[in-house]
Amino acid sequence: MNDSSKIQLSPFEQQLVTNYEWLLTKNAILEKIMGSLGVLQQRQQELLQHAHSFLPPEVLTVSAKISRGENYLGLPYLVLDHPRYFEKENIFAIRTMFWWGHFFSCTLQLSGIYKERYMPAVIAAFDQLQSENFYISHNSSQWDHHFGEENYKGLHELNIVQFTRHLQSHPFLKLAKKISLDDWDTIEEKLLDAYRLLIGKLEKV
Repeated sequence: MNDSSKIQLSPFEQQLVTNYEWLLTKNAILEKIMGSLGVLQQRQQELLQHAHSFLPPEVLTVSAKISRGENYLGLPYLVLDHPRYFEKENIFAIRTMFWWGHFFSCTLQLSGIYKERYMPAVIAAFDQLQSENFYISHNSSQWDHHFGEENYKGLHELNIVQFTRHLQSHPFLKLAKKISLDDWDTIEEKLLDAYRLLIGKLEKV
C-alpha cells in the first residue's frame, strides 16, 4: 500500500476522532438552542397577533419553520424563519439565526413588492436602526448571512442619503442585528427586542 494514500491526522485530530463525547456535547448544545428558538417563536407569535392590520395576509398564513444544518461555511447553524414567505422575486421574512462559533442574528429580508411597500417605513426608521447597530447587506446575493465586509455594512458607516440611495437601487432589502455569543444570558431578550423593533417599524407604513 502506498504510504501517500494513508489518512494523515494531526495529534489533535487523532484525539478528536477517538473521543465521541465532544460530538455528543455539540449535539446536546444544538438541541438546547433549538428548544430556545421554539420558545422565541412563541413569543414572536404574540407580537404578530397585533400585526394583522399592516402585514400581508399571505405572509401571516405560512407557519414558522426552524431549520438545522451542519455546513454554513463549514459550521453548524440553526434558523428560525417567522414569518416566512418566499415566492420567486417576492420575499418577506424575519430570520433568527445561530451560527456556531460566531453569533446570533435577527434579519429582515424583503424583495419585490414587499421591499417597495415597506421601504419608506425602513427609511423613516434609519436613525433608530443606526443607533441599535443594525447592518445592511450590500452583497449581490441575498443568501449570504455572515457579517464579513463583502456582505454587510454597519449603518454607522452611512448617512440617511446614502442609506436611501442604497435601498432604492438595490434589488433587495436585508437588515440584520448581530448579537454576540458572549451575551448568552440575555440573547433571547435581545433577539426579541430586535424582532419587536423591526415589526414595529413596519407598522409605520
